Amino acid sequence: MPRVATLVERAYYAATIEDFITASPVEILGWLTEASEFAVDLSQKDAWQQEAALLQSVLRPYAGRGRIYLEFVVPRLGKRIDAVLLFPEAIIVVEFKVGATTFLRQDADQVWDYALDLKNFHETSHSARIIPMLVATGARNKRQLGSSRSHHDGVAEPTLISSDCLGEALAEVLGEAANERLELDNWEQGRYLPTPTIVEAASALYRGHSVYEISKHEAGDNLAVTSEAVAQVIERSRTLGLKSICLVTGVPGAGKTLVGLDVATRFRGQQRGSRGVYLSGNGPLVAVLQEALVRDDVRRAKLQGQARTKSDARQPVKAFIQAVHHFRDEYLKDLAAPPEHVAIFDEAQRAWNQEKTADFMQRKKGRPGFQMSEPAFLISCLDRHLDWAVVVCLIGGGQEINTGEAGISEWIRTLQADYPKWHVHVSPKLNDSEYAAEVALETIAARANVTLDSRLHLATSMRSFRADSLSNFVKQVLDLEVEKASQLHRAFAAQYPIMITRDVERGRAWLRQQARGNERFGIVVSSQAQRLKPHAIDVRSPMDPVHWFLNERDDIRSSYYLEDVATEFHVQGLELDWSCVVWDGDLRYSEGGWQHHSFVGNRWQHIRKVERKAYLKNAYRVLLTRARQGMVVVVPEGAAHDPTRKAEYYDGTFELLRRIGLPELK
Repeated sequence: MPRVATLVERAYYAATIEDFITASPVEILGWLTEASEFAVDLSQKDAWQQEAALLQSVLRPYAGRGRIYLEFVVPRLGKRIDAVLLFPEAIIVVEFKVGATTFLRQDADQVWDYALDLKNFHETSHSARIIPMLVATGARNKRQLGSSRSHHDGVAEPTLISSDCLGEALAEVLGEAANERLELDNWEQGRYLPTPTIVEAASALYRGHSVYEISKHEAGDNLAVTSEAVAQVIERSRTLGLKSICLVTGVPGAGKTLVGLDVATRFRGQQRGSRGVYLSGNGPLVAVLQEALVRDDVRRAKLQGQARTKSDARQPVKAFIQAVHHFRDEYLKDLAAPPEHVAIFDEAQRAWNQEKTADFMQRKKGRPGFQMSEPAFLISCLDRHLDWAVVVCLIGGGQEINTGEAGISEWIRTLQADYPKWHVHVSPKLNDSEYAAEVALETIAARANVTLDSRLHLATSMRSFRADSLSNFVKQVLDLEVEKASQLHRAFAAQYPIMITRDVERGRAWLRQQARGNERFGIVVSSQAQRLKPHAIDVRSPMDPVHWFLNERDDIRSSYYLEDVATEFHVQGLELDWSCVVWDGDLRYSEGGWQHHSFVGNRWQHIRKVERKAYLKNAYRVLLTRARQGMVVVVPEGAAHDPTRKAEYYDGTFELLRRIGLPELK
């Protein structure tokens, strides 16, 4: 009978190699079929039988030496590995392409992704040698062994192999690793602690997983606690007929959006009177998440043998994730209460102030004299309910990046002025300077219906799973705390590389060298970086964030091509595995501190307004916290012949980064 242990429960079939090679094909097929979450058609059964027969034949010399796991579930990716072979010498990850006679790039990347997932997120695989193998069963006498040099972390490049050469390849790679010794029982007991991208997480949540299931243990606990705290406020408000607002804070990359999606998912299937909706004013984020969920829904339907078009999938997705401006426009026309009693506003600090809202209403909606800020109007919509309602504000500190963004103080001012009976649940961290809400909080602190709840703060960054302190490091850099930044960098430098260079092409080459499998990389720049055109970077060139973030590497519109660049407006709330930040002369360092500039006409002009200086600084905060695994910062050299690109505009910034200790690409 297959062995079952902590990790093994995620495999459809798990056994010692000795038990596997003596098992009957019918028995193996029965285990796989019974464990499948979908109906198994004849083609799948035939593929499983071919794979099992081939593995039984090539594994006979290894009886008593290892273990095998078939259909090994990778929850972060929403996929299954065909076979994981566990030996004291190495872990071999096998992907079969039954009937294939050639090796496709996307298939090699797929098996590489599986190997990297184990390396990064399964704790007892961190030090193991991992060999990904792609097997084309229709090919003959083909073998291309991958190099094991990649990143020096023990994950080899994929071996491309025909089925008749599989036994020989196994012998060769296990012989190369003869000195390695992996404790098999210990490996099985290791915890799987995934850190998904926002796109992966949104897809998993939409499929019905909880936020705890898809997140690594430390941050996953925090996310689950915060999500549960919000859910308790919602249940209490519904039971007692209260109107409440939750102000949830978090460091960049901590998972605020995941909490919002998790809460919205919990109430998505509720009756009309309790439904929740996730709203965001971040257009690129909404577009990318909507398209990702649609594509995933169609893909999963296809796997189950169902016909489902993108238009079929899109309608429920758009009801689940909405642009806040569409929600606003709907309830300008409709004065009734919205069907949802729970509204989650992501990046609530970016909601418009009264001046910008009034200007928009007059110019675009023909409504002169509009007297409400966006927070005031959005709360008023939920206040239309006669019984109960809950607003959840997800707040990022130092994330305001555009003129007219009110910050969280406008939400608090509105509650104090117009909604004294609303119950307010506040993260204590809202007092921190980066949220710019201290004065507003003082005005509301005396209310009896205000509750401070430490569970409403997310303190651990999930995005940069190799460096939890990245967001703090970036804060220290931008605050010019050189020694603190240096100390933080030294602590994570070995796991999370941050390189600097003066050469954009060298930065591009570094990205291509670092990324493996389908790890996504791209170039990000400030929206004010208008003097990068000599480096083939034009911030005004149109780009579609959906194509940039979701399309494959052979699509010239994707981030992989390193032609289109994204600004802080495109990437806020989203992420890359590896990024290249190209730093222009808009934010430049000199002995007097940061100098803030915008390019107008044909020259740089000083930015003098305090709020615009803050927006520019926050833009770089966003850009420098997008990468999950590492980044290169390019500060170009100036050009003596070009007065808009003087060396002094760039040299100070580069020297600052070097003084902090960031190594230079050579």
